[in-house]
Amino acid sequence: MRASKSVDGLRSTFSGQKELHISGAEGLYPSTEIPIAVRQYTERALNHPKGKADKIVITVEVMKQKPKMISALPVSTVISQTPAEGKTIVQEILLSLEITEKAVHDAFAMIKKGNMRGAALISSGKGARLEPDRQRGVRVSRLGITGLASKLLSTRLSRDKINTDTVQEALVVASKVVSHKDVIAELCISDDPDYTTGYVASKKFGYVRVPHIKRQGSKSGGRAFFVRDGSDIPLLIHYLETMPVLIGKAALCKGTLAIHEIINSPHR
Repeated sequence: MRASKSVDGLRSTFSGQKELHISGAEGLYPSTEIPIAVRQYTERALNHPKGKADKIVITVEVMKQKPKMISALPVSTVISQTPAEGKTIVQEILLSLEITEKAVHDAFAMIKKGNMRGAALISSGKGARLEPDRQRGVRVSRLGITGLASKLLSTRLSRDKINTDTVQEALVVASKVVSHKDVIAELCISDDPDYTTGYVASKKFGYVRVPHIKRQGSKSGGRAFFVRDGSDIPLLIHYLETMPVLIGKAALCKGTLAIHEIINSPHR
C-alpha cells in the first residue's frame, strides 16, 4: 500500500503531480486475510499523523515462490537522551562491527541530507555507494510475519510499552535485511518529523532502538545498509526486493540497556 496527498509547493512526481508521501505498508498474507489487511491499510492511510491521504494505491500479488522462514531479531532500547549521544552510540556499535569511520560518516551525511526514496547500499570498508540507482535506492519488499509470531511479539513488546505498528514493521524489515550474509548492519532514521527514535540492526547485537536520534520536527531521515566489500550486489538487491521472507519466530525483548551492556552481551 502506498498513500499520498497532493500538496502545493512540492517537487512533482514522474506523473507531474505534486505529492506528499503519507504512508506505506506491505505484508505476506494467506488469501483469506487479504480483505482484512486491505481494510487496515486503508484506515491507516486515512488516519495518519501526516494528514489524510487523497490517493491510496493497494496492490495484491500472488507469491509463486515459497517464503524463506527466518527469526526476528532480538529487541533492545539503548539509553540515549540527545541526538549527539545517539550518534555516538550508533558509531560505537557500527565501529565494533568493523565498519570503517568513513562508511559511518558517509551514512550519517546521506541520511541528514534526506530526500531518499529507498535505502542506500554502503561499502563497509570504503564507504562507497553501491546501489545502481542512487535516486531510487533499494526497496525492501515481499516480507511479513506469521500470525502466531506477531501475537507473541506484540505481547513481548507490550511489556516494554513499545508495541506499535512502527516498531513491529521496522523490526520485520530489519530482520530480513540483516538475514542476508552480505549485510553487516542497517542504520535507519525515520523522516517523520514527529518520530525521533531510530535504530541500528545487526546479527550480532539485534535490533537496537536509539531514542532521540534526531530533534523533534526534523524531516531528515533515511536508511543505510552496510555491505561487505566484494559482495554480489545484483544478487543482494534481488534478495532484498523480490525474495519472499516470512518471520516465523518472535524476537526476545531485552528492555532498556546501557550501551556497554549491549556491546558486552552480543546476540551472536
